[in-house]
Order: sequence, then structure tokens, then C-alpha cells
Amino acid sequence: MKMKGRAWKFGDDIDTDAIIPARYLNTSDPQELAAHCMEDADAAFAGKVQPGDVIVAGKNFGCGSSREHAPIAIKASGVACVVARSFARIFYRNAFNMGLPILECPEAAEKIQDGDEVEIDPAEGVITNHTRNESYRADPIPPFMQELLEAGGLIPYVRRRMEAGGAS
Repeated sequence: MKMKGRAWKFGDDIDTDAIIPARYLNTSDPQELAAHCMEDADAAFAGKVQPGDVIVAGKNFGCGSSREHAPIAIKASGVACVVARSFARIFYRNAFNMGLPILECPEAAEKIQDGDEVEIDPAEGVITNHTRNESYRADPIPPFMQELLEAGGLIPYVRRRMEAGGAS
């Protein structure tokens, strides 16, 4: 599963309040959360992001609370993948549980600029910046994590396995 889209560049320490402000946490509806995604970091983001676009950020993306609303809001906004120098560990876990692909790649986080056209192959860990004619290498997403993403997250993955009689 390759992804291709525009890069939205953010800085270091983007916390879960910047991803989805706490004032909108009176719902878990993905589309309602998407309407306010990244609002405190870039008020125009939710109105301009397109399906397939990619968030690129610095270190410690997703720090703050353990709320799963943050990856839900990003995924529902149409973002195909988040690439960062590093992720807060709870966000890392929540992202895969919610079916949102993420890759750690310091070189890509440094070199990709806002508006660049990028293509990502998470299975190979290759991030291609078509605007700058550069490629960056991240650790590939392991096959079992790819299955989780392809299922749409942990709950659909477990449901699928149970229906197939393979959950144990």
C-alpha cells in the first residue's frame, strides 16, 4: 500500500491538544473530530487537507495525553500517514491501534518542506520526495503491523481473526 500526497509540515512536540483540542472531546465521532484536526497548530488545516496527504513533524509528535482521539482525528481527516523524527510512545501505540500508519525518519522530518509532494511505501520504509527528487529510508513497518493497518486498526483486526476462527 503506497501513499502519495502533499506534505503538511509541523514542528517539534506537537501534543494531542494541538492535534485535537480538548474542547472537542465531547464526541468520539471521527468526522466531527476531523473537522477540528490540527486546529490549534494550523487553523486552516482541516479545511484544506486532502485525502492522501501526509503530516511531517519533528520530535515527540503526539506527546501529552493518552487520548486515542488524536490518531482518530488525523485518520478521519484523510491523512494517509504521519512521518516524524520521533513519536510519543502512547501516540505510537494508539496510531497503530486506530489503523493510522506512522513512520519515524529523522532525515525526512528535516528535509521535507510544507507543500512538497511525497510518496510513502511503508512496507519498504521508503519515503520519496518528488518535489526535491530525494528519497529517505525509515524502518519498514513489520508485516504483522501492516496486517493491523490493512484491517483498519486493532478492533477490526481482532474481529476479522475471530470470524476466521484464528483468534487465540
